[in-house]
Amino acid sequence: MTRLLLRDDAEVITASLAEPGRFAVLFDRHAPHIHRYLARRVGPQVAEDLLAETFLVAFGKRAAYDPAFRDARGWLYGIATHLVGQHRREEIRRFRLSQAAGPDVDQNDYSERSVVRLTARSVRSVLVAALAELAEPDRDVLLLFAWEQLSYEEVARALGIPVGTVRSRLHRARAKIRQALAGTPAAATYEELQSNE
Repeated sequence: MTRLLLRDDAEVITASLAEPGRFAVLFDRHAPHIHRYLARRVGPQVAEDLLAETFLVAFGKRAAYDPAFRDARGWLYGIATHLVGQHRREEIRRFRLSQAAGPDVDQNDYSERSVVRLTARSVRSVLVAALAELAEPDRDVLLLFAWEQLSYEEVARALGIPVGTVRSRLHRARAKIRQALAGTPAAATYEELQSNE
């Protein structure tokens, strides 16, 4: 049992071909990270379903897994990202509904905390709108890089694209986000974050 816990992902996947129950180790290792990514993309309720579907797809494709990649995280993010793409219409519909509802109004609350909340809401709505306007491939690269902190190589592997394409999509996405945030209170913070990378 201890040996099984110490195995890398490629060994676990290979072992699961003969003993399917061993695939659960992969779920235990990576499900929290994949779930967090999915919840940010599609919300917590849909994320539960997509998490299960991600690992179901991975289980079904495990015989084709390339054991040269000892860590399966990129492979799992790739499957999850593909599933998010299938739910794109629902994502757009949710965004449109939230925009139609309009921001909450704080009546007679002029405290500093209220101003901070109102500013955060306005910046958030600008950021959400900017993300929604990105081409899906650019958004996928940006979110895997920014939210999940995958390296360029891991993003490339997750999405099945060259590292150079990751770099160009990330550059394009950052430029569009920067343009969308220009003139908002978040613009200076965004520029500072970019210069620290």
